[in-house]
Amino acid sequence: MNLRHTTAILMAAATFAAPLKADISGPYLAARQASLVFDYEEAVKYYAQAIVEDPTNLALLQNAVVANVGEGDVLTAARISKTFQDAGGNNQIATLVVNMAELKDGTYDLAAQKSEQAEGLAPLLDGLLQGWALLGKGQMSDATAAFAEVAAQPDFAPLAYYHEALALAQVGDFEAADNILSGARHGPLTLSPRGLESHAQVLMQLEREDDALELLNAALQGGFSPELQAFKAKVEAGTGTDYTFVTTPQEGAAEVLFTLAALLQGRAAPEHVLIYTRLATFLRPDHAQAALISAEMLEDLGQYTLAETAYADVPNDHAAYFLAEMGRANALYADDRKDAATEVLSALAKSHPDIAMVHAAHGDYLGRADRDDEAIAAYSKSIELRGEDNRASWPVYYARGIVHERNDDFAAMESDFRKALELQPNHPDILNYLGYALVEQQIKLDEALGMIETAVAERPDSGYITDSLGWVFYRLGRYEEAVGPMERAVSLLPVDPIVNDHLGDVYWKVDRKREAEFQWKRALSFDPEEEEAERIRRKLEVGLDVVLEEEAANGTTETADN
Repeated sequence: MNLRHTTAILMAAATFAAPLKADISGPYLAARQASLVFDYEEAVKYYAQAIVEDPTNLALLQNAVVANVGEGDVLTAARISKTFQDAGGNNQIATLVVNMAELKDGTYDLAAQKSEQAEGLAPLLDGLLQGWALLGKGQMSDATAAFAEVAAQPDFAPLAYYHEALALAQVGDFEAADNILSGARHGPLTLSPRGLESHAQVLMQLEREDDALELLNAALQGGFSPELQAFKAKVEAGTGTDYTFVTTPQEGAAEVLFTLAALLQGRAAPEHVLIYTRLATFLRPDHAQAALISAEMLEDLGQYTLAETAYADVPNDHAAYFLAEMGRANALYADDRKDAATEVLSALAKSHPDIAMVHAAHGDYLGRADRDDEAIAAYSKSIELRGEDNRASWPVYYARGIVHERNDDFAAMESDFRKALELQPNHPDILNYLGYALVEQQIKLDEALGMIETAVAERPDSGYITDSLGWVFYRLGRYEEAVGPMERAVSLLPVDPIVNDHLGDVYWKVDRKREAEFQWKRALSFDPEEEEAERIRRKLEVGLDVVLEEEAANGTTETADN
């Protein structure tokens, strides 16, 4: 699909100059500053103060609409949008907000009007919404014509056909809906997991349970979907016979907005995607997938409190609830509420004990909290649920191996890393970590070097892996061979204190002592950990040779040939 001009419909996010009354400059500037960092809660508060003093200022009203939608208060945004229009303002977002507010109340006239917008995604959005609004007015033939007009643009045809099928299903014409969704009418459609769920529900209305299960099984083989898994369980239990996917024009319009958000996610700015998902959940509060995207976009914008609220909007009986709770834990952790994040995952592991990814995520958080024994147990439970030889378990073996290494259980570490490599051969991170660990133990050195050389070949632009190669040569006493990789590592990671420190050590060993001292000073300027900084200062004071002699006496020497 051609996505040029994808943000044409979203220009309300931009501000325009307008004269301000002197006594509102403070709230206005505070609101503008909050908007620039997407702090919607603060922006809403200050725009409200400014609008009280200057209620017809178009700039204030326009920006307040966007801030209120971002915060999730669409009703207030609709009220401000109407004031904006009455004051002579004309803006696509304000129009969309007013139309969706009326549509939710069962008034379809505005949304049913044909839009004159012809750029970017506007014809797709407006055309699909027009179709659902016409359906709300009882004009099914006109709705079908509206969907057909959207489909006349080849890039938009698949989405138009999909929504036509949903509209047909909504009015009970499940055979016609299946003809579209199956590809019999317009050719094959590439359906998202939600689209596949809608088709499976349609098949169940046609008493084609075996076909529904075949469709669901094929879809689940292609990837994990909690909604599809849950619906499959209902079908198998004989309870998945009701059609619940889209049952009203409001839900159909919500699906349009969600469709656009999913299309734009990763291709448009998060604040733009957020407008669609906020409006989708306004029309359909139980739209869990829209709530999840809203939360993800808010996280991307650094609005962690609003993200936590959006994640919490997914009810605990929804199939995607555990994904929402995992997301909420991420938001809490990013908001520096680390203990709360860990507790969310601990509770989730108890409430959803049979989901492998929950235990894997729990292990990650326990590991971050230095609760290593509990982390190992969580990782082990995840592996047990997935199966020891399940390829999807390799990241869990890798993560558990890192915890083992941190606890000096090198045999368990090596076992986990080798199992991860068996499941994911030649993965550069696993090769790098295992190879480096073997060298640090001064065992299996030839194999270790080969692992790291393979890792560098797999990911040549990784500064950390290139640093490992240089450091392995150093640890093996092959100092001249270490110079090239270490210099490249520094070029890739110029402000990393450890990499600069390593290059200094290599330079010292090849008798480039002034350059070594320069690199050590550079390393100190990049704020290394205090233990590392102390060692660097000691090298600058007495030289690397004396430091190595001191470490050898203490049994902590850092070169294999010592």
